[in-house]
Amino acid sequence: MKIVIVGVGAMGSIYAGLFADAGHEVWAIDLWKEHTDAIAKQGLRVEGASGDRVVKGIQIAATAEQIGSCDLVVIATKASGVAPAAAMIAPIVTKDTVVLTIQNGLGAGERIQNHLPVENILLGVAQGFGASMKAPGHVHHTAMSMIRIGSMTDSADPRNQDIVSVWQDAGFNASAYDDIHQLIWEKFICNVAYSAPCTVFEKSVSELLADEYGKSISQNCAIEAWNVAVAKGINLTFSDPVEYVTDFGYKVGNSSPSMRIDHQAKRASEIDAINGMVPVVASEHGMSAPYNNALSSIVRSREAGWYLSEL
Repeated sequence: MKIVIVGVGAMGSIYAGLFADAGHEVWAIDLWKEHTDAIAKQGLRVEGASGDRVVKGIQIAATAEQIGSCDLVVIATKASGVAPAAAMIAPIVTKDTVVLTIQNGLGAGERIQNHLPVENILLGVAQGFGASMKAPGHVHHTAMSMIRIGSMTDSADPRNQDIVSVWQDAGFNASAYDDIHQLIWEKFICNVAYSAPCTVFEKSVSELLADEYGKSISQNCAIEAWNVAVAKGINLTFSDPVEYVTDFGYKVGNSSPSMRIDHQAKRASEIDAINGMVPVVASEHGMSAPYNNALSSIVRSREAGWYLSEL
């Protein structure tokens, strides 16, 4: 299968490495030239949960036109990069091309739909999946719990299982899911509970849970997201958002959300797709989300301050 990975940061590099190691023709597109140059010259070192090896044969492209038509495109950019990625790959997407997007937060499918037919789009959720860049051309992953895949519109879409099989054959735990929106929202509520709160209070998840004030704000962020999901008619599997996100928090322990890690590195975060999305969707249903609105404003203010300091 000819596979294109758009965005070979930590997660995208794991995808590219395992697909290439399984014998697929893999192409990678990314703005981080030092990383893609290293892959082109010496291969991609992948270590961690699936072993330690150097994967050769990943091909690098600067534009989609260099690649031509393909079978599968995996968009593994941050949320802000989804729409540009979709616009870039549009010339090589045929009626048979599957475009799978795997991001944190909400709205990735809708952003892609502005550039590509909805029939081409599948949504993915990565659960219990940790990865980090060690150096250009060197990625590490700590876990590979599950990749879940589903259609935006058709739960019976036969492509779901076809694409799942490709992931499974490459060594991933993967499964097709009829109601992918349920999984997206359940992960989203957990992200909302810890992303902005851990970032604003500068605490890991376990540290936040040990702080009664930070924990209360985290729980209220989750409650607002849960209320919005209920208003949208999302088929959630739990009725107590506080219990749900608290249990999740104790499981992940002393880890930090990617948003906090971005801020430690003074990088722009995915705030607009996570906590910042709760007030947006809430307003569509005549609701408000003051906790998420306040924390999103703090996160955005910090990020704007970094930009202004560089001028």
